[in-house]
Amino acid sequence: MRNIWTIAVNLVRRMIGQRRGLMTYLIIPCIIISVIISLTGNDGSGKDAVLYSNLDTGPAGAHVIAELEKTGDYRLVKQNGGQEVKQGIIDEKGQAGLIIPADYTAKLLAGGQSQIQIYELKASETSVTLKMKASELGDRLRVLASAASQASGGTAEVRLASVLEQAGKHQVGSVRTDYNLYPRTGMDTVTGFMLMFLMAMVTSSVSFIMDDRKQRTMMRMYSAPVRSYEIAIGNFLGSLTVGIIQVAAVLAIARFGLGYNFGVPMSIYFLALAGFMLVSMGLASTAAGLIRNPNNTGMLNALILTPTCMLGGCFWPISIMPDYMQKAANFVPQKWAIEAAELAATGSGWSELWLPFAVLGLMAAVLLAIGSAILRPSEAAI
Repeated sequence: MRNIWTIAVNLVRRMIGQRRGLMTYLIIPCIIISVIISLTGNDGSGKDAVLYSNLDTGPAGAHVIAELEKTGDYRLVKQNGGQEVKQGIIDEKGQAGLIIPADYTAKLLAGGQSQIQIYELKASETSVTLKMKASELGDRLRVLASAASQASGGTAEVRLASVLEQAGKHQVGSVRTDYNLYPRTGMDTVTGFMLMFLMAMVTSSVSFIMDDRKQRTMMRMYSAPVRSYEIAIGNFLGSLTVGIIQVAAVLAIARFGLGYNFGVPMSIYFLALAGFMLVSMGLASTAAGLIRNPNNTGMLNALILTPTCMLGGCFWPISIMPDYMQKAANFVPQKWAIEAAELAATGSGWSELWLPFAVLGLMAAVLLAIGSAILRPSEAAI
């Protein structure tokens, strides 16, 4: 056990004990992940701005604005006129613009057609839902205006105003309960890039193992009373320690520095990333045992890192890939780490979480056993 601990501590010092290693394995990944969170970390809770101008002096125009405000889906920003709304959309001050014509109520009461004008620079969720809501309100107002114009007692505009006043009270409605049982927007992207940097750090530890073989350091260690499995486990634990420090630093900066809420219990999220680290360690140990020429260590990123990240869903959802690629994704650890995070985000318990964690544990055990068996520290590099 002492030999394993000595080898692990020595590897940690070599990886992050110097300024270059600290920049490469901790500071730079934290900066990049922070930038990714800033770009993709919007959870959709903010309301998009909608510029509007109500030119109508009747009750119909005021009713439309009041109903849009009550939905809570938009942040309505009043403008002085239609031209100001159009210019604001061009300047991207709002996601969509809405203009209610000056004769909107009068034309509705006269049985004519008067449309609420919607402006957008590009199609978005806000502009589409605004069109649908405006169309719904317009159809409802046409029916009410027709009934008010045919009724008796007072002017048609007064009768319409009375009806709209009662309708605005919403005495009968529904309550929408959202338990947030779904992964938050952007979490897959953040998790995917975190996994990519974690695996890049792990695969880079292979270069340290190759240097030990090239300098015959590993051979001298093996000539002492140190077994091959102790050398493998020592390197394994050293890389794992650096990985855990990296995970803890990234999560701490994201959660407490940027205020980013992953929407997942931090303990489960940390375990998912740690499980992925275990598999990556086993993969690195296996690669170190197979590679004999130190000049070939640079091929790991091309042969292991990039393909597995693409296949495991780090850059895009697995569901958009062909069926045969979705089946192949079951053999890469990124898929199971992301699945564990998604299950935790939907409120799943250990009755469902056990499967991805079990797969990650099995992968780590198999790869570490293979790496320990083929490391062969008594041999020098080619």
